Amino acid sequence: MKTPTPMTKSPRAVAQEALRLAKDALPAYSATTSRKDYTQHQLFAVLALKTFLKVDYRGVVAVLKDFAELRDDLGLKKVPHYSTVCYAEARLLKGGSSSTSSKAPSRPRSSAS
Repeated sequence: MKTPTPMTKSPRAVAQEALRLAKDALPAYSATTSRKDYTQHQLFAVLALKTFLKVDYRGVVAVLKDFAELRDDLGLKKVPHYSTVCYAEARLLKGGSSSTSSKAPSRPRSSAS
């Protein structure tokens, strides 16, 4: 079976594509008073890497520290703290549902007669 889009196993290709898509869909900064250390595009791409590599926040930060090529691909001058990635995920996924939601779906109450 042939896939409609080419698949990749390259973290660099995933990061580059995520960055390109984020530039088309997101503003560079979430607020005019942002510190401007990282763009939302860069943080989105880091989150895409986190998912692709199946690691946690600290894991993706460790990968970025170890691989200069990934930092260069994303235009990162420094590696974000893991909490920055965590807050970015909460902000970028606001309004959408997360697959890691721990809230159980509500059940309709049955009427006792």
